[in-house]
Amino acid sequence: MTDVISSSALNIKGLFKHFEGKYAVDNLDLDIAVGEFHALLGPNGAGKTTTLRIVAGLLKADAGQVMVLGHNVLRDPQVAKRELAFLPDDPLLYGKLSALEYLEFVAGLWEIDANTAANRATDLLKWLELWDKADQQTEGYSRGMRQKLALAGALIHQPKLMILDEPLTGLDAHAARSVKDMLVDYVKQGNTIVLTTHILEIAERLSGRISIIQHGKIAAQGTLEELREQAGQQGATLEDVFLNLTDAQASIPVTEK
Repeated sequence: MTDVISSSALNIKGLFKHFEGKYAVDNLDLDIAVGEFHALLGPNGAGKTTTLRIVAGLLKADAGQVMVLGHNVLRDPQVAKRELAFLPDDPLLYGKLSALEYLEFVAGLWEIDANTAANRATDLLKWLELWDKADQQTEGYSRGMRQKLALAGALIHQPKLMILDEPLTGLDAHAARSVKDMLVDYVKQGNTIVLTTHILEIAERLSGRISIIQHGKIAAQGTLEELREQAGQQGATLEDVFLNLTDAQASIPVTEK
């Protein structure tokens, strides 16, 4: 198969997803460039997680197109999924496996040879400061340790696009700092991150561009400075801009369909 070259890490066009009389995702368009750290923000129920689960192939859209690095998620899902990793806010681990066993298991699913898997697992566990617990069963891990191990599992096949849904949940300040530094390094290597978080300071500090989703649509998009201009709030924090823009959108009635 000929390699597909695309300037977009993620391109979504006309995406729809319908649940119980309403659209959770309503004709959503989104384009994220290769090498971008992009924050996808919105109130609870805005459609963020539904959108990302469709991108990851965990939900089927009612209509629309999703392209990952030029590969169509619907028509060519195996190739598209090899380019990405999806880390949900409550990742599933196997409690009776050690960290090393878990990473070797995940690597096996990606058909990575044993030597390469072992080297990558070692590097990731050291990077995320889990090496001293590498042989311990994960059922004894704290929430923060489980979150870091899940992140290692997402990175084991070296994806070019990483989708993170609240990745810092349960991490203490030290662990959160190390994970943030690692994510910044990952993007500097030419990879792409799409991040959702309710901690707006994290989005403000890490992301280059931001999309605010409301009622299943993109309500605003751009750099923080561009969002400030849209909100008419020069010098405001992302939190103030976010509340301004989502309050304005909240006044628009949602039509049942």
